Amino acid sequence: MSILPVYLYGSEVLRTKTQPIAEVSDQTIQLIQDMFATMREASGIGLAANQVGREERLLVVDISDAEENKEAKPLVIINPEILAEDGEAELEEGCLSIPEIRDKVTRAENIRVRFRDANFKKQEIEADGMLARVILHEIDHLDGVLFTDHLSATKRALLKSKLKKISKGEVETKYPVVVVPPPKKKR
Repeated sequence: MSILPVYLYGSEVLRTKTQPIAEVSDQTIQLIQDMFATMREASGIGLAANQVGREERLLVVDISDAEENKEAKPLVIINPEILAEDGEAELEEGCLSIPEIRDKVTRAENIRVRFRDANFKKQEIEADGMLARVILHEIDHLDGVLFTDHLSATKRALLKSKLKKISKGEVETKYPVVVVPPPKKKR
C-alpha cells in the first residue's frame, strides 16, 4: 500500500465530475488499498478518488475511530447513487483537501444509497448521523462539489484569503499534498 498525495483546494481535479467504474480490476483494488492507507495516514474518515488525482467514481469511508462509531465497518463505495434523503442536521465539517478550515454545513440526517462494493456487488444501505454526513460529503467530491460550496457567500468571502493560501500550498499537513496551479486564463 502506498500513501498517495492529496490534491489541495484550487486543483482542477477537485472540480471534475468523476466517471463510473465499469468493473473492478487489480488497479482498482490497489487504488482502494492506497486510498484507505492515505485516509488513515491523514487521520481522515472519508476520501474520494479525485482527492488523490483520480477520476474514478469511488470513495472510501471509515468512521470507526470516532468514539460513538467503534463498531462501524470500513466501506468501499463505487458508483454511488443517492436514492433518498430525509431530515436535516447542521454539523462542523473539514476536508483533507482544504486543511485548517472547518465550518458548519447542513446536510440530510438520513440517506439511502445504492452502490457497488469492492467485489462489484450491488449494495444498498441506509445511513444516518455521521456516516450519512461523510458519505454525502464524499459523493459531493465525486460531483466536483466542496463543502465550502455549501457555505453562505459571506462565509466564503471571509475564507477567501485562507483558501488562496491553501491553493498555493501555504499550509502544513502531516500527509503529502499536491498543489496544482489553476490553468492560465487565455487572452
